[in-house]
Amino acid sequence: MTSDSPLRGWTSRTAWEGRFNAPLRAFLRTETGGARVVLVAAVVALGWANLHLSSYESVWSTSFSVRLGDWALSHDLRTWVNSGLMTFFFLVAGLELRREFDIGELRERRRLALPMIAGFGGMLLPIAVYLVINAGRPTAAGWGAVMATDTALALGALAVFGPRFSDRLRGFLLTVAVVDDVVAIAVLAIAYPHHPSLSALLVAVVIFGVVLLVRAVGVRFGPVYALLGVAAWVAVSESGVDPVVVGLVMGLLSYAYAPGRGDLQRASDQFRLFREQPTPQLARMAQAGLIAALSPNERLESIYHPWASYLVVPLFALANAGIAIDGDLLARAVVSPVTLGVVVAYLVGKPAGIVGASWLVARATGNRFRPPVGWFAVLGVGTVSGIGFTVALLIATHALSGPALDEAKLGILVATVGASLVTWLVFRAVGRLSPARRSRALLGVTEGIVDLIRPVDPERDHMRGPVDAPVTVVEYGDFECPYCGQAEPVVRELLADFANIRYVWRHLPLTDVHPHAQLAAEAAEAAGEQGAFWEMHDLLLAHQDALNPPEVLGYAEQLGLDPDRFREHMAGRMGVDRVAEDVDSADLSGVTGTPTFFINGRRHHGAYDLTALSAAVRGAFASAKLRPEYHPRPPGRRADGPAS
Repeated sequence: MTSDSPLRGWTSRTAWEGRFNAPLRAFLRTETGGARVVLVAAVVALGWANLHLSSYESVWSTSFSVRLGDWALSHDLRTWVNSGLMTFFFLVAGLELRREFDIGELRERRRLALPMIAGFGGMLLPIAVYLVINAGRPTAAGWGAVMATDTALALGALAVFGPRFSDRLRGFLLTVAVVDDVVAIAVLAIAYPHHPSLSALLVAVVIFGVVLLVRAVGVRFGPVYALLGVAAWVAVSESGVDPVVVGLVMGLLSYAYAPGRGDLQRASDQFRLFREQPTPQLARMAQAGLIAALSPNERLESIYHPWASYLVVPLFALANAGIAIDGDLLARAVVSPVTLGVVVAYLVGKPAGIVGASWLVARATGNRFRPPVGWFAVLGVGTVSGIGFTVALLIATHALSGPALDEAKLGILVATVGASLVTWLVFRAVGRLSPARRSRALLGVTEGIVDLIRPVDPERDHMRGPVDAPVTVVEYGDFECPYCGQAEPVVRELLADFANIRYVWRHLPLTDVHPHAQLAAEAAEAAGEQGAFWEMHDLLLAHQDALNPPEVLGYAEQLGLDPDRFREHMAGRMGVDRVAEDVDSADLSGVTGTPTFFINGRRHHGAYDLTALSAAVRGAFASAKLRPEYHPRPPGRRADGPAS
């Protein structure tokens, strides 16, 4: 970085980076909220079917056709929901799995092995249980209905019954559930085709080849992929395979990545041009630049995930969960191998398969591959995975018919309620353990992924709090960034609440949007050279709208610093290398905006209010098998003054 003077013309440029939030928390919030809507839809379907079954069946049996000349595609409304709208549900499932694979927990490929094997164990054992109970009967064809996990309902149940502050637990469940869904859809396509057509299937393969070619040449125009997706859906539908597989494949083909500095630089430049000359053409360029900075995966998920969770899956539940529960059905279900097979497979086979497969992998590899959570948490994932509702109903409608289908649906509903109850009992039992044993039971001993590439160095980094504190909070900040200004009192509260954490500030001046940020960072370093870094840090954040050179010099005088030494430090740009080192460490750690927090080396995604950061800190203490120490503070008192 170069400049003629530290007090004028700070022309060094650090590319602005927009805030990139990996969408796990947003994904979980949408899933758990959508789960409530699904439950309401299922209850409505049951009430409707039991009050007036003929009208329920009449509505969902209504035919709807799409015609183009002599060609026509005709299905009843239930099929359009099951095979049409549910394509978007599986598109979201594919997007989420690809996101986890590219930038989530599964970006370390060794972490993929155990959840995959656990997922397979959680499918194979339930299938075996169902086949044993239905051996020699035509209903054995329904084995595919006991494979999958309803991701939305399982995450919703875990949010209600499971422990707080455990993203690793939710991430493990999400991986196992999505693996289940991927394999279940493959089974649906292969094992349950209707009137298979090889020519139509070959057309679908060619279309997918075109999709790969278009992606390879760098086409980013969404309507092209939408048109190819619709064509593939029609071809697969004509082939006799359930076309929901198209959504899954298109999702898996969508890359996920953090915005690059180059993309963000172009977006910033285009927005600046629009700001200087607000014309429609520049507005379109600025909008296109902002959109291009995000990965296709994130853009598609932000569009389709809410629709899938709050509309598509509830409509599916409304169309398929309605069965007339009368004395005859209950009498049949008690002795029905279909109902018993589904219930036992989900309530016993699912958890036994997931826990057993995980234990065998850990034992066989000498614990080199082990779950990212404790064994009680693995058991909780196993029990909650017994909620198979959505995909189970989807496969059951393909595999069974008549009374056997009604018995399967009843078994799926019973298993959903039973799995929720057993999950509650598991985590209720864990809650009765001592804090140390509860922490080990839920979090285990697996090390989490470390996102902070350059570790904290007490000899170099600016630090508040005990040097040997077990929990470290690192913030990459910009003194002119208004969001950093909003976060500063939150950090004070955090330091006031917890006695045994340390806080580290690292510079990330975003000079494209904050022209005084570099000056402020070097001023803090000049003050630090005289032992007053934190005092200057607090003044700069308290006066973010007054960071011109004369004002910064005034702060130095206000702190009683030696003015000649301060001016000499600034004029010689003695702090520029130190600031540049922090910027380099931010680049290495994939930091894309300010403020960005790391807690014990793990990047904190989502809100940075006191509740969210306190929850993350408590989670870090739990992972370290320690209890946080709290500062005694009178009720209502806020933290004031510089922390030590």
